[in-house]
Amino acid sequence: MLIETLKSLFDRDLTKLKLEIESYQNETQIWAIDKNISNSAGNLCLHLIGNINTYIGGEIGKTGYLRNRELEFSLKDIPKAELIQKIEDTILVVQKAFDTLTPSDLDAIYPLVVFEKEMTTGFFLVHLSTHLAYHLGQINYHRRLLD
Repeated sequence: MLIETLKSLFDRDLTKLKLEIESYQNETQIWAIDKNISNSAGNLCLHLIGNINTYIGGEIGKTGYLRNRELEFSLKDIPKAELIQKIEDTILVVQKAFDTLTPSDLDAIYPLVVFEKEMTTGFFLVHLSTHLAYHLGQINYHRRLLD
């Protein structure tokens, strides 16, 4: 049951991420920062894509994804259409990875030590879902304030 719940939440929130990026009327504003807003929506989007492709795609889905976390925050002015394509690709990666999971996989220790201590795969996937939702809210607020 948790697998289907997480699959549904990731699909919902990644689809919302796509909608948020599509909703920018002025494409350059995707990359805007202002006063106390230090991360652009574009960089937060790249960060989410990198995070999910690393921890779900690379580890669970065995996609071979190699992350460059620094670029997630330093790249600028990637076209909106390219960001949208990256989100759509990530949705497929997540769906395929979750299709391989079993309930016993969720109880197993996640193969990477991420927060300096071991945790179950189930716990870490719940964390990744809340991480996605957190940054999705930031992107929504960014768009409403700066676009």
